Amino acid sequence: MAEPLKEMFNAAYFARLAKEMQTVHPRFKRSEFFKDAQHGNETRELNARMRHASITLRTYLPSDYRKAVQILMDVAPRMPKGYTALLYPDFVSQFGLDDPPNSLEALKYFTSFGSSEFAVREFFRRDPIGTLKVMRSWAEDQNEHVRRLASEGSRPRLPWSFRLDAVLKDPKLTTPILERLRADDSLYVRKSVANHLNDFSKDHPKYMVDLLRSWDRKHPHTAWIAKHASRTLIKAGDVDALALFAFDSKVKVRVDGLELSPKRLKLGETLELSFTVTSEAQRAQQLVIDYAVHYRKANGGTSKKVFKLKEVELGPRGSMHISKRQRIVDFSTRKHHAGEHVVEVFVNGRSRAQAVFELNI
Repeated sequence: MAEPLKEMFNAAYFARLAKEMQTVHPRFKRSEFFKDAQHGNETRELNARMRHASITLRTYLPSDYRKAVQILMDVAPRMPKGYTALLYPDFVSQFGLDDPPNSLEALKYFTSFGSSEFAVREFFRRDPIGTLKVMRSWAEDQNEHVRRLASEGSRPRLPWSFRLDAVLKDPKLTTPILERLRADDSLYVRKSVANHLNDFSKDHPKYMVDLLRSWDRKHPHTAWIAKHASRTLIKAGDVDALALFAFDSKVKVRVDGLELSPKRLKLGETLELSFTVTSEAQRAQQLVIDYAVHYRKANGGTSKKVFKLKEVELGPRGSMHISKRQRIVDFSTRKHHAGEHVVEVFVNGRSRAQAVFELNI
């Protein structure tokens, strides 16, 4: 079995951190920190271990906040990059809220080692306008990590973080950042911009579509962002979003022969679905073909999950056979329950066929 993620903050990590801390700050109490940083960690999960490390560092670093942060800035390049490097921004978010100018500059520096996307939200929540002013300047930075921070840190619905109510209420607050990054050379940045816009689509779909419509989508980078940003609305069959990409919601097609095999299966087995899409038009049509599984919930209700299948151009009176295999297994985000499950096929956002399978746990 894979090692639990929380073990990123293990004894070996804290031993190295303590060693590097003492190297850049000779008065650092290496052995005491090593012991205290791990105390009680056997009962803590990943982020709780990181937060405990931040609090413990505050005890062993100079009481002067700016001096403490400078030590962390000296240590960061000596330690591994990645998730454990979120410790430094976390320290800033916990102990630097009363010093925004220096703290935001520190977050800009630390984001290249891991990411400051979660930490910067603490400053945003306290002072949206002041923090956004700084983040807009980050969108102009030469470093792709800093540019991404401008978009990712200001996302209204960033996963594993609290929502930014100010942006949920008024998406125009962060639009200048997205405008600046709409044709960014970095895929890393473009993914963030697309996800930011997809967040908009859940609360302000018309605003998002109108914004994309105003952009020059002939630029390949902008076109990629627009398509990825519209994924939720396209799956939902939003007419305006479909029209952005020449997908007619009233497309003339039919779906025949939807088959599920096996019709009864157990958790861990594989379901195969197959069907034929046939054009009933005299011209070629642009199609986006998806399917949904209506999963049975513990209370007896259902929850729909849409999966992408294909985007194709189907010729006049043409037809296409489509099949898909999906293994039915539990995930941390989805637990299966026994009972009848419905599979539904969509073409350009409209339901075209349904079939049923029985799941036994």
